[in-house]
Amino acid sequence: MIIDLPTPAQAFKIGTRGSPLALAQAHETRARLAQAFDLPFEAFSIVVIKVTGDQVLDRPLKEIGGKGLFTREIEEALLDGTIDIAVHSMKDMPVEQPAGLLLDTYLPREDVRDAFVSLSVSGLTDLAQGATVGTSSLRRRSQLLARRPDLHIVEFRGNVQTRLKKLGDGVAEATFLAMAGLNRLNMDDVPHTAIAPEDMLPAVAQGAIGIERRADDSRAAAMLAAIHDGPTGQRLAAERAFLAHLDGSCETPIGGLADIDGGMLRLRGEILRTDGSQVLTDDMTGAIADGPQMGRAMAAKLLAQAGPGFFDH
Repeated sequence: MIIDLPTPAQAFKIGTRGSPLALAQAHETRARLAQAFDLPFEAFSIVVIKVTGDQVLDRPLKEIGGKGLFTREIEEALLDGTIDIAVHSMKDMPVEQPAGLLLDTYLPREDVRDAFVSLSVSGLTDLAQGATVGTSSLRRRSQLLARRPDLHIVEFRGNVQTRLKKLGDGVAEATFLAMAGLNRLNMDDVPHTAIAPEDMLPAVAQGAIGIERRADDSRAAAMLAAIHDGPTGQRLAAERAFLAHLDGSCETPIGGLADIDGGMLRLRGEILRTDGSQVLTDDMTGAIADGPQMGRAMAAKLLAQAGPGFFDH
């Protein structure tokens, strides 16, 4: 296929949220496209779109609509042609896309781990009895309470810079960020400790950037195919199948991680009661092509063990 490549006069429009991390991800996408097609950066324009999730910071996500709050306005701009593609943090993405949109391109995955961040202590075990920890993630909240039910958990929304300011202001003694975000923002100076997945299973698709396009846009499809990372797509296919079968949302504490080694795919998953009082886990290994089937099977198995009302609290 001959691709009608963009030019500085008719730039290819990349839609994104306006946070520093979202912009870093959009710039990475632009750089990869420019390199793949030997184009100047000026052939691509980055379009910042305000989303509800970034504007309402004083309430938990589950109270104002869940994950779609980070994508709705961007997807509307994609559908009406304001932008050509949309760049997303995959852990923020609902498992279903609006009609007419397709999410089938992923950049190479960054560090999947969570980071413990504190200005005073170096790890979770160092926190005093009853210490205050800030997080907006129901998964992290439940995982924390499962390990340290004595902790006081407070809502902690906002971008990386906002959360660090809250730590400095003494709102909490510690919080958690994604290692991927710290790496992409080159924030090595932030006092943090990476947490192994064995100790805190990350969110499904954590560390991955996804690029969404219109399903009927053949030019965008051809351009994105040049920067798609196959192994990341295979890992996310398993993880997101697991999430989809669990009907995962911001109101359900779920962790999931797929790894590929030697031609085989290992999938780990867990679901938690929201108060941390019960954690159900599973671990499967199989052929890479069977990843989505493994995800659905694991979800069904954990749901059967959980029984009705597991996520209620």
